[in-house]
Amino acid sequence: MEGYDEELEEIKRRKLLEYQRRLAEAARAEEERRLEEARRQEVLRRILTPKARERLANLKMVRPRLVEALEAQLIQLAYSGRIATPITDEELKSILRRLMSTQKEIRLRFMRSSLG
Repeated sequence: MEGYDEELEEIKRRKLLEYQRRLAEAARAEEERRLEEARRQEVLRRILTPKARERLANLKMVRPRLVEALEAQLIQLAYSGRIATPITDEELKSILRRLMSTQKEIRLRFMRSSLG
């Protein structure tokens, strides 16, 4: 019976260690995500006017995936020098209009092809 108890304790100990390892890994990943988001926000502060940043923040509440993709593109364009900075609210609205019209066209084409 004593060998069984020792074996059970060893299994419990291993499971606890595994759980602690996973917890630490999740905490590390969360910290990396938090730092990456802080870096993104710092870059966006440099390349967007305050009004443009406000517009993106408002839109992010409704369309988070769209805004994340747009932010990544804006950062990439700014770093490559292919877009003038700082980006004003008017310029951002123009970019958003073009982006939204492209998405609507894609959605309409998809809907038509699925009905016919």
